[in-house]
Amino acid sequence: MKLTLNGIKDTAAWSSAGIALPSYDVEKIASDTQKSPVWVHFGAGNIFRIFIGGLADRLLSQGAADKGITCVETFDFDVVDKIYRPYDNLVLAVTLKSDASTEKQVIGSLTEAIKAISADASQWNRLKEIFVSPKLQMISFTITEKGYALSGPDGNFFPFIQKDIDNGPANPGSAMAVVCALLLERYQAGKFPLAVVSMDNCSHNGEKLQNAVLTMADEWKKKGFVDAGFIDYLSDESLIAFPWSMIDKITPRPADSVCEELKKLGVEEIEPVITSKRTYIAPFVNAEGPQYLVIEDKFPNGRPALEKAGVYMTDRDTVNKVERMKVTTCLNPLHTALAVYGCVLGYTLIADEMKDPQLNKLVHQIGPVEGMPVVTDPGILSPQAFVDEVINVRIPNPFMPDTPQRIATDTSQKVGIRYGETIKAYIDKYGDAKKLQAIPLAIAGWCRYLLGVDDKGEKFELSADPMIPGLTAKLADIELGKPETYKGQLKDILSNANIFGIDLYKAGIGDRIEELFLEEIKGPGAVREVLKKYMS
Repeated sequence: MKLTLNGIKDTAAWSSAGIALPSYDVEKIASDTQKSPVWVHFGAGNIFRIFIGGLADRLLSQGAADKGITCVETFDFDVVDKIYRPYDNLVLAVTLKSDASTEKQVIGSLTEAIKAISADASQWNRLKEIFVSPKLQMISFTITEKGYALSGPDGNFFPFIQKDIDNGPANPGSAMAVVCALLLERYQAGKFPLAVVSMDNCSHNGEKLQNAVLTMADEWKKKGFVDAGFIDYLSDESLIAFPWSMIDKITPRPADSVCEELKKLGVEEIEPVITSKRTYIAPFVNAEGPQYLVIEDKFPNGRPALEKAGVYMTDRDTVNKVERMKVTTCLNPLHTALAVYGCVLGYTLIADEMKDPQLNKLVHQIGPVEGMPVVTDPGILSPQAFVDEVINVRIPNPFMPDTPQRIATDTSQKVGIRYGETIKAYIDKYGDAKKLQAIPLAIAGWCRYLLGVDDKGEKFELSADPMIPGLTAKLADIELGKPETYKGQLKDILSNANIFGIDLYKAGIGDRIEELFLEEIKGPGAVREVLKKYMS
């Protein structure tokens, strides 16, 4: 049993293994889509393959669509060479249930994989050919929040972005330059309309994407590469729309246990690979069952019938409310607290942390107790039902191989929305945030995590984060077991509105976080003692 177009022709073998196959003609869909693409997606990683690819698969199975998705990778081109092409763009999707059962299906909706390399004429010309088609309806993105960033904390463009600005649209390298250059092709071909949809897990994602594209275009205009009409085209949302969205599906890296199960069933050549850019990826994707996608319904050139695949199509205000509900209260702040404390306490599985009475109490305090009073009900999803599912079903799922180390990635980029928004809401409601107890403890835990020393006093590797060098440098002189080495080194961090969205001292909780941090560095075992003291 090989995950290829030829391999899935042995339908009896796949059926006996309990793996569902596409009910549609995969080769015909691929051929039809390549002739006239309607949906292009940038960022060909795991959540895209199982979630967005799964939505398209469902529409094809229902007969609600006759085209799949054209996949474009902007960062790690090994993914195309090692995961897409050898497997004819097929994906083996494995849903991990809390009762230890799994659902397995082959997804055939990903019809073409292209590398966004402007220096590769064949790849670049193919992308240009797609973008000048009047029938193209939407392009979507899962490139992570970092993919939209053009400048650093100092306000200066990153060197690779400055290079794209200087080079102009003929030879773009970064994702935003690539997209802007392709939109220029569409503008020049006839000013055709298009929806440009971020599906990344970040606040106001459509706005971030729009700002990045417009900034790139404006810089090119300053250098004479594009005309003012192109800026007008990108700014007219009746032509180029940037819908906002909220996405939610926990998708860990491929699990060894899932790989072994698939091999026992007879699936061959299914092992994960590590690419040259350190992407850990496999021909299969494992993820939880619950999933949510809410999109602002603004598509000037039409769109697939996404609502028939379970997508909530609504207005921008509702998308914003759903996103705030999830990111500031019901999921992401809980995940971040578990991530940093999990690393410090030696956990390697998020689900196991929910068996820890103090950590379990911590997430209950952060979400239902402290966050819920300042959440606006979006109407289409119940905040209480959502957080109940997160705490009682999703995070504790013992068969989800998700790790605190993965979730701790880029925490400096996340704490501002995950905690800062609730803190600001408390200030608006009460005058300050002094009523908060669990959120200051979570922030103190992140500061303690930044020392890179666990609760036993042993060093561990911090997860990737663009601000780690600067943050750890500020804390370099602090020693576990020597509270006297703390001389206010956190003040620059806790007062940094670029990190938290607000000065935590002005919010009334900066001093409290320092006090908790001091307790947590008293010596080995101090973190556990602090959790017992405040979360019993």
